[in-house]
Amino acid sequence: MSPIFNAAEMAASYASKSPQEILKLAFEHFGDDLWISFSGAEDVVLLDMAWKINKQVKVFTLDTGRLHPETYRFLEKVREHYGIAIEVMSPDAEKLQELVREKGLFSFYKDGHGECCGIRKIEPLKRKLSTVSAWATGQRRDQSPGTRSHVNVIEVDSAFSTPDKPLYKFNPLAQMSSEEVWAYIRMLELPYNSLHERGFISIGCEPCTRPVLPNQHEREGRWWWEEETQKECGLHAGNVIAKS
Repeated sequence: MSPIFNAAEMAASYASKSPQEILKLAFEHFGDDLWISFSGAEDVVLLDMAWKINKQVKVFTLDTGRLHPETYRFLEKVREHYGIAIEVMSPDAEKLQELVREKGLFSFYKDGHGECCGIRKIEPLKRKLSTVSAWATGQRRDQSPGTRSHVNVIEVDSAFSTPDKPLYKFNPLAQMSSEEVWAYIRMLELPYNSLHERGFISIGCEPCTRPVLPNQHEREGRWWWEEETQKECGLHAGNVIAKS
């Protein structure tokens, strides 16, 4: 890794660069310490671009234990398609068992998704990110006008950095639209989650994800019982909401 990496300067310099150029910069500075976050949805575009630059790209995903069967099958299909290992991060068993014992399996419908996401997603992500210097995500500005419209292509991750260890975050697809993402998938015939064929656009855990209707925004299919403008599980909220 380069000893000096000014995220603000790089973000300004690369604001209009292609996703591939942003990924090349990330690999040049962080090499094997750069990890790709793969969620089982359109992140396959990010993974495809990264894999074509570095066949030894490192990839991780979060298994909350509540994903759709189609998502698990898709993850395996991607692993085989690219011939790569995908590191699967799971929730802490004791914390999860305590939550389920005290509140059952569907407490989020009553008291919000924050606690469940905290155990199933945030803690495993934090555990993983504490071991790396940089990560890349498939975040796009058009995914959520309320929280992601100001996503930078490069930033210091304010949610998961520590005082003695900055964590750098790359969002190479930030400027891509959903239409461009799907044009890329179709053109290259990439594998994709079969849930997309049934009206699912933004795909998360099975109890918290549903198809969207025509002309609905994709995030309306996530946590539909909660406030529309704050539909973030916490993986990116510390960075995106602060800028909105």
